[in-house]
Amino acid sequence: MSDQVKMTPLNYSADRPKAKNPVKIMDLSLRDGHQSLFATRGRTEDMIPVAELMDEIGFWAIETWGGATFDTMHRFLNEDPWQRLRTLKRYIKKTPFSMLLRAQNLVGYRNYADDLAYAFVDRAAENGMDIFRTFDALNDYRNFETVVKQIKKSGKHFQGCICYTLTEPRLGGEVYNLDYYVDRAKTLEDMGADSVCVKDMAGLMAPYDAYPLIKALKKAVKVPIHLHSHFTSGMSPMTFLKAIEAGVDILDTCMTPYAYRTSHAAIEPLVMALLGTSRDTGFDIKKLAVINEILEKEVLPKYKHLLDDSKVSIIDINVLLHQTPGGMLSNLVNQLREMDALDKIDEVYKELPRVRKDLGQIPLVTPTSQIVGVQTVNNVLHDTPDERYKMITGQVKDLCYGLYGKTAVPINAELQKKALKGYPRGETPITCRPAEVLEPELDKAKAEIGDLAVDMDDLILYAQFPVTGKKFLEWKYGKSEPPASVKPITMEEVKKRDELIKKAKAGKLIEPKGDTPPKSPALRTFNVFVDNEYFNVEVDPTGDMQAVPVAPRAAAAPAPAPAQPAAAAPAQAPAPEPVAPAGGTLLLAPMPGMIVKYEKKAGDAVKKGDTLVVLEAMKMENALTAPCDGTVSGIKFASGDTVAKGAVLCVIS
Repeated sequence: MSDQVKMTPLNYSADRPKAKNPVKIMDLSLRDGHQSLFATRGRTEDMIPVAELMDEIGFWAIETWGGATFDTMHRFLNEDPWQRLRTLKRYIKKTPFSMLLRAQNLVGYRNYADDLAYAFVDRAAENGMDIFRTFDALNDYRNFETVVKQIKKSGKHFQGCICYTLTEPRLGGEVYNLDYYVDRAKTLEDMGADSVCVKDMAGLMAPYDAYPLIKALKKAVKVPIHLHSHFTSGMSPMTFLKAIEAGVDILDTCMTPYAYRTSHAAIEPLVMALLGTSRDTGFDIKKLAVINEILEKEVLPKYKHLLDDSKVSIIDINVLLHQTPGGMLSNLVNQLREMDALDKIDEVYKELPRVRKDLGQIPLVTPTSQIVGVQTVNNVLHDTPDERYKMITGQVKDLCYGLYGKTAVPINAELQKKALKGYPRGETPITCRPAEVLEPELDKAKAEIGDLAVDMDDLILYAQFPVTGKKFLEWKYGKSEPPASVKPITMEEVKKRDELIKKAKAGKLIEPKGDTPPKSPALRTFNVFVDNEYFNVEVDPTGDMQAVPVAPRAAAAPAPAPAQPAAAAPAQAPAPEPVAPAGGTLLLAPMPGMIVKYEKKAGDAVKKGDTLVVLEAMKMENALTAPCDGTVSGIKFASGDTVAKGAVLCVIS
């Protein structure tokens, strides 16, 4: 047994002797747990029932904010992200709060100007944030400079992250090796990091890579070492044990109902595994059980319709091959499904490593995971045998220009040249800190949103998310009615839904009545699928309808003769193809998404190749260009509208 973990006589009581060097734990249930398992849809009202109990456990910190929460809350839940911080602080008074900060990306998907970065960190600290877990998708720490200044000025904890990624199945190789990670850790300590976190967002770290890595980091820097590893591949519990033996200081876990799959290792097995050792957490397993009971019975039923129950296995070993984080993988699948192209998923997996290599072997973490993922889908769906990268997203162009920072290896020169052809900022990539070429944003945002933003928190939200942020502020201040889709559901509604499904499965969805008519020869049977639930439904047409004769099935009977045309059931007509007016050309949505803005208005003259519409898909922007010269007409959508694949965005005539 390692000298780092020494056994003492077992004592299961909550008041057992304190370990010499207890492993510290950060709980991720209230942020990364529900982000990983049910698309960040956890509501503040469903965190309150366990908040005070979690405050009593003794966690080093509780992650409550950052990552996708800021975006998802205002976009899909009609909740003010700032209010969540203030609310949870009233219940969790002893345990520090931690957030995931995307460095100069803040909580969005591009690098923002310095004035906005300073303001965001300042307001996050004022609203209750204590620990700023800061990462950059490219591990380019020039993107840390602005936010770190404000974190330190606010007197808060700066945790610097190293995004863990590989180019081989195990640690090593020419790019991401032990020397690389040690160098990144030393740089973070020199920048003033109060702790260093290795962020294994896809669950790639193997146990016997964790041990030498943590050993090397402990030797290289003096600040505490924190390990974050998703469960996706199934290795993280084993990886954690080897990291503990190597002397890791802090680990990330979730409460059991929010653990496993693409989330994280559960805390309870770790508590029991370390019981009586020199690294014993000291946690009361009975208190943890109480929290689990509440989450399991009073909270999770509201979100089970968002869980992916299509797989029996709780691990995805394929992540070791394509290195796609769980959230990114589910986004890719949903995007392909909406495009009726789910059969292309294997091609996407094959294309993804090629795109990643072309873009400089960048780590796959927000926003680079979306950048690589969406571009991969574009390539699979739109490329031709004689042309790759036929539709390049705006974010890929920004990456090629240098607006995200410096990549680990150079970007493919041919792709970079193609992406930057006609790029508004210029066709020569920058080499400076990205934010140095960005104009201040707050004054411009204030002029656009006006009095709808009543304070700095509103203004910051709008500045990062101008389309969805404006829509939320209109909901918040009663300027428009929120749709039913953003309203919460109650446990009573969950019970009614479950009872309905139970009846359907038992064939009792419609109770028999005394005047129930007999089934007619026109009775038809259909398979119906609702939220992955399967129902067998009988439908008996009423009125003056001609029955379709069906030949009885017999084991040895020949196939029935085709029905006469007059007696055949009418086939459902396919949706008509959009038809352009005489002399006009349609611009169709190549994928489902949200209209960010129209660059041209009705009546404008355009040339072939001019950008007409910016369409957001999977949080990445696609500039759709004019297919010909002409005049714009037929615009039926506006900024913020959601469109289906094939929707007519405008006509050029």
